[in-house]
Amino acid sequence: MQRRHLLILSAAIALFGLPAAAHDYTLGTLKIGHPWSRATPPSAPSAGGFLTVTNTGTTADRLISASSPAAGQVQIHEMKMDGTVMRMRELEKGLEIPPGATVALAPGGFHLMLMELKSPLKEATRVPVTLVFEKAGKIDVELAVVALGASPDPHKH
Repeated sequence: MQRRHLLILSAAIALFGLPAAAHDYTLGTLKIGHPWSRATPPSAPSAGGFLTVTNTGTTADRLISASSPAAGQVQIHEMKMDGTVMRMRELEKGLEIPPGATVALAPGGFHLMLMELKSPLKEATRVPVTLVFEKAGKIDVELAVVALGASPDPHKH
């Protein structure tokens, strides 16, 4: 009987632990940490994508493009204050990842802009995205979708 309870408990931990499991990726000297996005309302045409990129190497690399089957196009954007106005713009040359540094793509700063969404992003799902780096090449990652307006708990992921 005790063995059966242990088996059930193990299965429950495995099943419910999956959404909180870390999903980090490595591409050469680049480490991509916990890609995520927020759920979107039904009529939203776009969504943000967020993650960190750590360059453990000795030379700079650059995130030059991204794509996703969930969106018509994905751009690399920057938000910053211009006087008293917050402006968002595409980084046409991509985003530099200096050697030994971590660059955060986060709300209110650098981010991926998933445009022309093909359907709303739903909480507790994952959105595939291909990141393309100038030197390291391509890597497929998944954005974990959290609730609308939420941010992921860094201690859970």
